[in-house]
Amino acid sequence: MEALSLVALIAVSAAVAGAARRTRVPAPLLLVAAGLVASYLPGVPDYTLDPHIVLPLVLPPLLHTAALDSSYLDLRANIRPVALLSFGYTLFATVAVGWLAYLLIPQLPLTAALVLGAVVAPPDAVAATAIARRLGLPHRITTILQGESLINDATAITAYRVAVAAAVGEGASWLGGMGEFAVAALGGVAVGLALMVPIHWLRTRLREPLLQNTLSLLIPFVAYAAAEQVHASGVLAVVVVALYLGHRSWQVDFATRLQEAAVWKMVAFVLESAVFALIGLQLSYVLRGLGDYGVAQALGYAVGVFVLVVAVRFLWVFPATFLPRISPRIRAREPEVTWKAPLVVGWAGMRGVVSLAIAFSIPLTTAAGEPFPSRNLVLFLTFTTVIGTLVVQGLTLPALIRALRLPRPDPFAETLAEAEAQNAASEAAERKLDALLADERNALPEPLEERLRTVMERRRNSVWERLGAVNEATGESADETYRRLAREMIGAERAVFVELRDARRIDDEMMRTLLFRLDLEEAAAYREEDAD
Repeated sequence: MEALSLVALIAVSAAVAGAARRTRVPAPLLLVAAGLVASYLPGVPDYTLDPHIVLPLVLPPLLHTAALDSSYLDLRANIRPVALLSFGYTLFATVAVGWLAYLLIPQLPLTAALVLGAVVAPPDAVAATAIARRLGLPHRITTILQGESLINDATAITAYRVAVAAAVGEGASWLGGMGEFAVAALGGVAVGLALMVPIHWLRTRLREPLLQNTLSLLIPFVAYAAAEQVHASGVLAVVVVALYLGHRSWQVDFATRLQEAAVWKMVAFVLESAVFALIGLQLSYVLRGLGDYGVAQALGYAVGVFVLVVAVRFLWVFPATFLPRISPRIRAREPEVTWKAPLVVGWAGMRGVVSLAIAFSIPLTTAAGEPFPSRNLVLFLTFTTVIGTLVVQGLTLPALIRALRLPRPDPFAETLAEAEAQNAASEAAERKLDALLADERNALPEPLEERLRTVMERRRNSVWERLGAVNEATGESADETYRRLAREMIGAERAVFVELRDARRIDDEMMRTLLFRLDLEEAAAYREEDAD
């Protein structure tokens, strides 16, 4: 791919994703649709999905940023349903979809059908979790979907390698495949455990935010490459490291956290936008590769495989939800579940770029030098399954969630919990300040001491004020008005600094120093609003 073509892909996909934010259509769906249309426009370059780029260069940072934003404690609390989906369902879908596809398509060998099953097994929860957050799904369902998407890629990639080995004639057996899966999974976790502590130690010792964020960008690639080097799961290594770093992020310098959050948001936005656009751009390439299969015949198979993929997920999700609850221990430990939760989880099984990337890595020939059986058909069926799940399930999932009327998080209860936490923290800060000021070495002029207490008190009161009265004229709480006025004051100060620089009363270096202080204050205000 030429440099100009790559720049155009990133620019256009970012523009489409930005436009999607002004509509109710999830960005992944709009990006795929735009890619589908663009694939037939004259002059559009041939964007071929290269698995040697997507898997080692795109997948690690996407997994890393998703794991950083996940909660280790929430995942641990929901480890049973997450494991049943990410390991159990993915393996079940590989075998079930593969076997049923073999029965459905006469020309498809069983080994190639199992490759197809492994390729389409892992759901990509990027679109599903975005919809879940926007519509206020119960927190537990969102956590389960996130946890599944973090781990299921490792299961699918390992199952795919076993299936490909059998298809190309390398003599893989079920027992050998299970052994390879165990080695890859345990090895990936072991590599992650070995890397996470020294990496975190290094992050806490570096004092320069620029160096810390450079290290942050390298971490997912290092973890992935280290695990793959010893034939372990790079995906699991990345997830383990990122979960640990996210859980310990409070120990890193504040400036690093501010920069890191912005950097990873940008990286995730660019990569997710580009890869979903790439899915749509593959249509013309996939159709050219159909070969002996007619389009009408292939479309008939595609509809059948799509129905199989959707049905197999429900065949797993409902029993996996309710059968374990026969155990009194599980019922006592986990919250009550109705039929609505597994229905949402089952319908949220949208496939994504990982399935396509794995499919494009299918070898061209077998060990005997013959063409890989039905490779082009497997590519086409993967593409149509990805598009079908994104369009059919992605467009209907919001309506399904609204129709089910699932209990939404209580904003009042969440704000009350936040206020109580802030109050406890402020009391600890007040005791710490009193102890520090009791030492003569920490003596401060009264105005500065009062300023420390005022800032602390504002933090204490800001959350409580969101529970109180609202300004009828502006619709704002007192705290929201405070932050808005503070930003306007900062804007006035910023304008004066620029005027003084233009008048040559201060130089550019001094202006940048003064603006940096204002930027930190404004960034804090914006982060508080995001938390609201």
